Amino acid sequence: MRYSGLRVIQQGLTGNRGWKPVWRSPEPKPEYDIIIIGGGGHGLSTAFYLAKNHGLKNIAVLEKGYLGGGNVGRNTTIVRANYFLQGNSEFYSHSLKLWEGLEDELNYNIMHSQRGLINLFHSDGQRDAFVRRGNAMINQGDDAILLDREGVRAHLPYLDYEQTRFPIYGGLYHPRGGTARHDAVAWGYARGADARGVDLIQQCEVTGIDVQNGKVTGVQTTRGAIRAKKVAMITAGRSGQVAAMAGLRLPVESHVLQAFVTEGLKPVIDHVVSFGMGHFYISQSDKGGLVFGGDLDFHASYAQRGNLPMAEHVMEAGMTLMPMIGRAKVLRSWGGIMDMTPDGSPIIDKTPIEGLFIDCGWNYGGFKAVPASGWAMAHLMATGQPHETAAKFRLNRFATGHLLDEEGTGSQHNLH
Repeated sequence: MRYSGLRVIQQGLTGNRGWKPVWRSPEPKPEYDIIIIGGGGHGLSTAFYLAKNHGLKNIAVLEKGYLGGGNVGRNTTIVRANYFLQGNSEFYSHSLKLWEGLEDELNYNIMHSQRGLINLFHSDGQRDAFVRRGNAMINQGDDAILLDREGVRAHLPYLDYEQTRFPIYGGLYHPRGGTARHDAVAWGYARGADARGVDLIQQCEVTGIDVQNGKVTGVQTTRGAIRAKKVAMITAGRSGQVAAMAGLRLPVESHVLQAFVTEGLKPVIDHVVSFGMGHFYISQSDKGGLVFGGDLDFHASYAQRGNLPMAEHVMEAGMTLMPMIGRAKVLRSWGGIMDMTPDGSPIIDKTPIEGLFIDCGWNYGGFKAVPASGWAMAHLMATGQPHETAAKFRLNRFATGHLLDEEGTGSQHNLH
């Protein structure tokens, strides 16, 4: 079924009784050409592009819970391409271009809103760093505008320009940045993959990975053994645990990153605002809630909940930047399990086991990378060669020392 405004009107006039299920619920087959472990944004986009770009059909996505129940539904929905280092810059630029055409490609409203993103800076040194970053973005073909203090005030008049703790010197404006509805992204990719013959199998937890003579042969699941010629591990914060089933130890740690949402308010924040000194970022959702987050909880965990000291830190940073939000009631908070690499950049690569692939280590960048991650992973699995935009996301860089340390904070997981 193709969605359109006309169809919405027709269904509304007939009691909405003509809508069909968005995807099937098939029983797992004994064997597939490709199995993807993980039914989140990256796993679903990989399946979609394997089918769409490479014409592959015999594919299964295995999800231990429900589709989109992990990090793709537990984030602050920010989409941007303001990266600096060669390797990251090309990749996220490609991802943003895919975002811009995604609703047409999926025939699904993902509520992509290019409302603009402003990164504030608070010192002369930070200004210099953002000038370099902005120039790198422009050279990459993306957009960047350097704003002075008054330029920021014209866009964000509600900030506290008198506070001296983190004085506002200016900001780097990325007009094409913005947000998208996280659940809709997962649903859109799931619908598109299913329509192209991919089996989406929920409530199917992988409990083992079968390897014989250095080659993957399939997986063990709570719904029985399934054979496959190729297997992709795309499980975000659970990547280390899943890889261990194949005897691999990945250079990742899992940490909790909290996010918060307030009651619905009238429109007040038009942009995405990032406040680096307090590691605080905020936007307003289509429903009116203020969606904001901060830093990692700084202890390794698999629990999808946060701690109160970090909640206090995030609230403090937000109040320093924009005291007006103190009048809003926080409705809920949640935690996503972040798979942190030592250099803060992702991994899309083959593993030492033939036929076994890994897509992990997304740190803070997982949601905005969903389209390009699936595109690159599908290319790798279908052709055996890395996609040009993900050529530097190799697993062996942690052995050779050719790291992609975007923040320049050193090779330590909890600093990214």
